Amino acid sequence: MWRRFRLFFLIECLILAALLIADARSKKFTQETTGTTAREDPRVALTFDDGPSEYTMSLLDGLRERGVKATFFLQGQCIEGREKIIRQMQEDGHLIGNHTFHHVQLTKLSDEQAKQEVVSTSNAIFKITGIYTAFIRPPFGEWKKGLDYNVTMIPVLWTLDSRDWYTQNTPVIVNEVMKQVDDGDIILMHDCFQTSVESALQIVDRLKEQGYEFVTVDEMIVE
Repeated sequence: MWRRFRLFFLIECLILAALLIADARSKKFTQETTGTTAREDPRVALTFDDGPSEYTMSLLDGLRERGVKATFFLQGQCIEGREKIIRQMQEDGHLIGNHTFHHVQLTKLSDEQAKQEVVSTSNAIFKITGIYTAFIRPPFGEWKKGLDYNVTMIPVLWTLDSRDWYTQNTPVIVNEVMKQVDDGDIILMHDCFQTSVESALQIVDRLKEQGYEFVTVDEMIVE
């Protein structure tokens, strides 16, 4: 079963890589032949870790109302009983990624333990969505060297930390992001606090007013 899982994963990642390369080449060709840039508006990727939680559905509702797509890195231990939330994520067009099963620092585990943390979460997501996610946000930003060869995944970190988990104060979180945000940022937030949900929607409203476009991390990686 593990060999079959590895094969499916490898095929999916190869297809994804081919599509990303083709898209990037197409954009480059357009720029070279027309003399214009592929886009003019600044854009950011809004990402959420540690869910799904009791607050995730209200976040999804708010993002849907605003026409915004985001990326959710899920903890495997939080999935059971919240399958409906994950199906809604998929239906709304958000990118779903892996955040390990127990939110552990992968670099402190053996190779086998680290692999199981990742694989068990990917399997849980697959049972609900029918898709093996190719993206992982390693907890604490610590990716275990060589693990990508065992699990065939793409680690995704961040460029702007909202520190929402620490302050849990909506005005502070919003101000922290707004004073730092720039074109191309991958913003780290969490969907396991009510203040984070409130902050995220306020940030979306403010950035949209400034002309920002919201994309999922796979779209940002193409750039």
